Amino acid sequence: MRLSLPQFATADRRPGHIAEVIETSTTEFLAQCLEPEDLSFAVMPPFGSWVKAIDEESGNQIYAVVYHATTSPIDSVHRARALGLSLQELREQQPQIFAMLKTEFRAAIVGFQLSAPTQNGAQHRSNGTNGATNKATRSTTPVGSDSLYQHLPPRPPQVHQAVFRCASDEVVQFSDRLDFLRTLLQLSSAPVDALVAATLREVYQLRQADRRWLVEAGRSLSVLLKDDYDRLRIILQQVHV
Repeated sequence: MRLSLPQFATADRRPGHIAEVIETSTTEFLAQCLEPEDLSFAVMPPFGSWVKAIDEESGNQIYAVVYHATTSPIDSVHRARALGLSLQELREQQPQIFAMLKTEFRAAIVGFQLSAPTQNGAQHRSNGTNGATNKATRSTTPVGSDSLYQHLPPRPPQVHQAVFRCASDEVVQFSDRLDFLRTLLQLSSAPVDALVAATLREVYQLRQADRRWLVEAGRSLSVLLKDDYDRLRIILQQVHV
């Protein structure tokens, strides 16, 4: 039997719920992957993949791109050591190993979507009360693309907020505009060129190899990179890998 910190059972998790925010800042957040129920390692989200989390205070849905992931011991004293065992042998001989490791990832915030006020919220404002709305009067259901913003939100998701994989249609809708590329290029703590390429590759695949979109992305990058064609060529070459 696996010994670990208490977590919601897999059956209680919403679809796509993969992690929980454990550290947050204006530009990014650190999330810890939820443990699987079986004896296996937590699934590490791919480099350049899209995730989202809701800031429950405002109801805004925050979009981010994964740029760094690690698996390490849960404490800072003991390091993992080579055992020379296969994954199946680990399950049979050293099952405690799986409870001693954690998988975390950092995601750069690239935009957000405003929550839609409910009817009650709209009525509340029309009655002359102040403009503030609380969690009870706002809906977190995604709304139209006119509520999508490709700049930093007023506040990031808070600690212990759930992190979800983005659905394909969400990524496609968000990437109709390309302002998020500027945010990625300005990151200082990531392998920027590789991240931009991985992010474009992810979107390109989700868009069913839409060449017109890729050409437009290349033009936007060309402007942002100030005609650094060598760098642009290297990035775009990686998109087709």
